[in-house]
Amino acid sequence: MTKFVSRFVQDESGATAIEYGLIAALIAVVIIGAVTTVGTKLQSTFKAVSDKLA
Repeated sequence: MTKFVSRFVQDESGATAIEYGLIAALIAVVIIGAVTTVGTKLQSTFKAVSDKLA
């Protein structure tokens, strides 16, 4: 039993998987923020062009 516990404590593969998950989540948040900002600016640009044509 102590061998199992010591092996479990020394195993860092779970921590590595959690770190990769957090990095992926952070990248996703940055991408969502960038797409939202670009989308808003693009929408206002198209509205300005539409107003000029009308």
